[in-house]
Amino acid sequence: MTATTPQLLVIDDDPDVLIAARLLLKKRFPSILTENDPYRLNTLLRQHHFDVVVLDMNFRAGASSGHEGIRWMKKILRQSPGTEVILMTAYGDIDLAVQAMREGAQDFVVKPWENDRLLESVDLAVAAGLKPVLPKTDEGKRLPTKGRPSHLSCGTMEKIVGQSPAMKNVFSTIRKVGLTDVNVIILGENGTGKELVARALHEVSCRKDEVFVNVDLGAIPETLFEPELFGHKKGAFTDAREDRAGRFEHAQNGTLFLDEIGNLSLPLQAKLLSALQSREVIRVGTNKPIPVNIRLICATNMPLYNMVRENSFRQDLLYRVNTVEIHLPPLRDRGGDVSLLAIYYLQLYADKYQKGKMELAVETLQKLQAYQWPGNIRELQHALERAVIMSDSAVLQPADFLLQEQEVHPAGEKVVANTLKLEDVERLAIRNAILKHNGNLSRAAKELGLGRTTLYRKMSKYGL
Repeated sequence: MTATTPQLLVIDDDPDVLIAARLLLKKRFPSILTENDPYRLNTLLRQHHFDVVVLDMNFRAGASSGHEGIRWMKKILRQSPGTEVILMTAYGDIDLAVQAMREGAQDFVVKPWENDRLLESVDLAVAAGLKPVLPKTDEGKRLPTKGRPSHLSCGTMEKIVGQSPAMKNVFSTIRKVGLTDVNVIILGENGTGKELVARALHEVSCRKDEVFVNVDLGAIPETLFEPELFGHKKGAFTDAREDRAGRFEHAQNGTLFLDEIGNLSLPLQAKLLSALQSREVIRVGTNKPIPVNIRLICATNMPLYNMVRENSFRQDLLYRVNTVEIHLPPLRDRGGDVSLLAIYYLQLYADKYQKGKMELAVETLQKLQAYQWPGNIRELQHALERAVIMSDSAVLQPADFLLQEQEVHPAGEKVVANTLKLEDVERLAIRNAILKHNGNLSRAAKELGLGRTTLYRKMSKYGL
């Protein structure tokens, strides 16, 4: 990366694309060249140092495979290792995107692009160029390192797809804390991938060869909390027909993941805190403490700090579990990650249901990127699965995706329900109460006749 203004080169055989790219990018990057002939690349690279090259993937008439663009990208990376390459194509093809990333592309953009998406991609490429130049293989491919993930690179981490700044921060945090034994809490809305991050932390830790125990605290009745987590002795209660170890013991020397920790009542929080502080558990029906050696990871979609202020979550427990916090962004705040995730799940389900090679039409990608995804990645995943199953075509069109209708309202404007479906009415009632009280959840809960904890759960349910 040069110390002066970043230099950009855009290569495309369509003069209209070059004009549009120059008009958009020159406002932020004044030093920009455009070229319609890729065979002039060698000369241009000798004459200039380009920080970022935006490169079309198809130049010959009728070509759509993308092989030309990947071949030219390899030449760029060999001749100018410090240059970042963004590939663009009019074909939203999962195979192209995956191959481009593996061969060393910084990003993959579908034409016609959204202006914000292309600007974000170039910004990320410029920022990536500030990092040390990555080593290359004999074929000129960039090796994946911590400065350049389209996703992380082993086991579960390969399923965490993303290149947005927010997700790069998540990747960085995983790498930094993974090798430690500190307690971690993962915060994020439903469907953002909290369990995947927990498993990724386990897989990069020194406990990776030991067990990973996942406990959904929201699914355990209060009366079974102690037997489930701490174990019990035969005869301790009616159904205790044998001695049984709890989840803490099952996780011995490994990782214990407590999901939905925000759902615990205050009495159960006190019991959990006691076990964490002493690093011992006592099975129900005995008095003998059992030492436990675990790495603790927790997760919740609830606002724990608000709950602490309202005395519905213990402050000492929060400080015990949150040595490091990882905030997972909602999908609507992840920009171009929607496209990456869409083509990832397209390939996954096309393979699963033996549909052969499938693609997303450009208009389909635009529709998916414009949608707010209140259910986050889980909603996108299910939308892709349904579309793959139901479509009779190899190219998915916008009509193949039945997404919730979204209305845009000015901030603070009360919304009136136009449906009698109870869930929709309840969601709007909660939203209006929160707006009325300017975000004061205690007052909103009081007006709705709900407890604060119940309100938090319903807000999480409806993505509010």
